Amino acid sequence: MKSIFVKFSASFMLVGLIPLFALSFFSVQIFSGYVERYTTSNLQQMVLYMSYNLNSAFQQYNDISKLMYNVRYEGVSEDINRNQTFNVNELEQINATPIDSFLKTIVFSDNYITGAYFVRAADGRIYYQERENRGLRSELLPVQEWKDKMSTQPAKVAIFPKHQDSYFTGSKREVFTLARNLIDTSGVLTREPKVVGTLFLDIDTAVFRQFLNELYLGEQDEVLLIDDEHHIYFSNQGNRTKDEILAGSKDHELLVLREDIPFVNGQLIAMIHRAGLFEQLFSARATVYIAILICSVALIVMGAWFSRRLAAPIRKLIQQMAVVESGRLDSMLPVNSNDEIGRLTQGFNRMVERLRVHIDEAYVAQIKQKQTELNALKSQIRPHYLYNTLEVIRMNAVDKEAEEVADMIHSLSNQLKYVIDYGEERVSLRRELEHLHDYFYIISVRYDNRYVLRCDIAPDVDMDLPILKLCLQPIVENAVQHGLRQQKKGTVGVTVEKQGKDLAITIYDDGAGMDRETLARINETLYGPSAPSKSVGLKNVHERIRSMYGENYGLSVSSQKDIGTSVLLCFPIPG
Repeated sequence: MKSIFVKFSASFMLVGLIPLFALSFFSVQIFSGYVERYTTSNLQQMVLYMSYNLNSAFQQYNDISKLMYNVRYEGVSEDINRNQTFNVNELEQINATPIDSFLKTIVFSDNYITGAYFVRAADGRIYYQERENRGLRSELLPVQEWKDKMSTQPAKVAIFPKHQDSYFTGSKREVFTLARNLIDTSGVLTREPKVVGTLFLDIDTAVFRQFLNELYLGEQDEVLLIDDEHHIYFSNQGNRTKDEILAGSKDHELLVLREDIPFVNGQLIAMIHRAGLFEQLFSARATVYIAILICSVALIVMGAWFSRRLAAPIRKLIQQMAVVESGRLDSMLPVNSNDEIGRLTQGFNRMVERLRVHIDEAYVAQIKQKQTELNALKSQIRPHYLYNTLEVIRMNAVDKEAEEVADMIHSLSNQLKYVIDYGEERVSLRRELEHLHDYFYIISVRYDNRYVLRCDIAPDVDMDLPILKLCLQPIVENAVQHGLRQQKKGTVGVTVEKQGKDLAITIYDDGAGMDRETLARINETLYGPSAPSKSVGLKNVHERIRSMYGENYGLSVSSQKDIGTSVLLCFPIPG
């Protein structure tokens, strides 16, 4: 990418597209999650409400079956009311009401009861009433099968799953049957209850459809009611087998919700297709993605246009520079703005103008000579030239037997080499300490050897461990300038040791120290927002350590007035 236009365009697009995509992605994810949770929760509540209503409906039909025990009529003797066997067998009555009238009352007590029949236990006689007065084909009525299933718990109501009432002439309605034995409670209590007869109620499965309005179902969604033996009482998708139900409940494309129906020891199961349930959500996502695409295209177009507009003056300047390089100094660039590009164009024009004047006043040979001198001057300020110069001065001092001056120059030369080398951020502990010794030698000579540097390094510390470059000298300089200058003598100590997985370097002095207010102000400067402070060196080292190694590292300061100050630096040990 050598073209500045390409760089501008790429930068502009990256700065715009990355936040756009990130914000859109997280927004869609959060919105989708919220909608899915909200929709699922609403469906779960509706299924729970439907299960409660279904259980209440079963309980209602159970209460209707108990009318055999609850109905009483005025003017009828108490003995007749209590003797159910006598009433049913001799008087053909249930609670002083003729059986046919009793059954007709039950049939018309609820719109979904399609038929009621009572089977007398003494002789197996069947009394029946049917809402549409169709004839009963008693040989097709599975009375004995049902009574056998009720024999284990004769006093308990029984429910038989969905079936067709084809035992009524010309009828193929789907019904479920509720059955209850009429127990004679007037005689002596025995271990086995005395069954006088059995009441059967056929209830149209359409009773369940009234509850489907509580759910907003798609065409492929299914709601079914099953008992603990997986007998199906109702399904809005027609007849289903047990295997089909189990397979559907394991389909990951379906949202399966379950609620218990205690009356039948069963469950209400709703299997909702996720694609249909979240269709509006998918539509909203598609709209968001289209909007993102439109915004991205607009951003790319605007980025290209903006970058081209921004790069156009620079391109013109580059073209004009090529013209000047070819030797043509008679053309100038128009200045169309007062921004940085405009000022750069003005500077270029002035430079070309001055160059033209200078060429007019001097010979080409003189210009070449000046160029040669300029190149020589540039080479003189290179770092290695400076090192060589300092070495010449040092050797001259040695020749003059000025050993101290020579040593100071040598230390200064080492420091310059160490500081000017910008190619590394980390150095070994050994190099950093060598630089510190070079620096402190100059300090000790400057202050007539009043101050001493003492280094204590633990035996288990590897001197090749990497630490931050130029992290010790600023702190030692602070110790001398702010801690020891007011004293005639003093010591600066450096201890290096391991603390767990970290390398701890402590720099301390026995100088003036600080009071609590000053120490608190320095700590606030270190850990607070950047602000003008006298502790620039400490702040700089602290921020560099934290930037390179993380928030858990840095330096901490402790001090006591008239006792001294210590600064602890922590670095991670690699590996």
